[in-house]
Amino acid sequence: MGLGIGLVGLPNVGKSTTFNALTKAQNAESANYPFCTIEPNKAVVPVPDKRLDELAKIVKPQRVLHSTIDFVDIAGLVKGASKGEGLGNKFLSNIKETEVILQIVRCFDDENITHVEGSVDPIRDIEIIETELLLADIESLEKRIANLQKKAKGKDKEAMAQLEVAKKLLEHLENENPASTFEDKDNEAYQKLIKELRLLTAKEIIYGANVDEEGLSEDNEYVKKLKEYAKSKNREVIKLCAKIEEEMVGFDEEEKKEMLEALGVEESGLDQIIRTCFDKLGLMNYFTAGVKEVRSWTIKKGTTAPKAAAVIHNDFEKGFIRAEVISYEDFIKYGGEAGAKEAGKMRLEGKDYIVQDGDIMHFRFNV
Repeated sequence: MGLGIGLVGLPNVGKSTTFNALTKAQNAESANYPFCTIEPNKAVVPVPDKRLDELAKIVKPQRVLHSTIDFVDIAGLVKGASKGEGLGNKFLSNIKETEVILQIVRCFDDENITHVEGSVDPIRDIEIIETELLLADIESLEKRIANLQKKAKGKDKEAMAQLEVAKKLLEHLENENPASTFEDKDNEAYQKLIKELRLLTAKEIIYGANVDEEGLSEDNEYVKKLKEYAKSKNREVIKLCAKIEEEMVGFDEEEKKEMLEALGVEESGLDQIIRTCFDKLGLMNYFTAGVKEVRSWTIKKGTTAPKAAAVIHNDFEKGFIRAEVISYEDFIKYGGEAGAKEAGKMRLEGKDYIVQDGDIMHFRFNV
């Protein structure tokens, strides 16, 4: 399954710098990584996973393929975007297909970088952006309600059920509440509405606190306020320095590690973003390992073996017979598939097996 992250923020908060640094850094690391810029504002980036490198040392495949993640960067939003101010609202549809919204928030002072609102205030900036997301959702929902009302007049039962939920949801949004806090989220009609409209405020939202170099090692006052605000909303904060991320473009892994350690930081911005998104969405990776390729595949936690196989190809699920499974730890410990087999660490699993993070799998199927 694909994972998409949409970057939003006010102009001059470091959003595009972050996007460029994160995506260009991956292109510079290895020719084996599948990187391509689809549009000026969209890039496909490999998901960092050191376990793939360890598997490759043993298997020595022709190529190594990481799972990928889509980063979508839209023009900076401004207050009134939903009413035609600025350019950002025209591009909100580009992030409707993403699973997570990463809102870059400026958390540093620099008199040489102007702020569109005249001062640095993370909470105000967040409220401006989220108001625009909310207004965009209201507009989408109003259009759907108009269509549902026409169908409901013809006694369409499904339309009538959706219309009732849509009206309640619209009232919820108009009271300045995101779709993610709607109480009747388990309602089938609500689920269908969300799936079709891809409402922005129904998505997971993560705050990216863009700090200066000093702010990386110790939280400044802006970050402290942001973390307190995020806690009240049950949201995560990722602290990064777009400038540093940009400087690390082209660094190899050892150089990155040295620079991050010197700054008192354990993870790069990209690693933090992906780890947090995986956790929020309940995602994990399993692997396939052969002489042609070693590859990671992203699935949701709790996925059965046939459903995991479908990520590779639908036929794998349709004709699923069994899965040969070796845990990552055993694969490494016993030096590969042959050693794990000899040690009795390869298991044959059926249709009810719940795939575990790091499983190395080989599917048997018949179509």
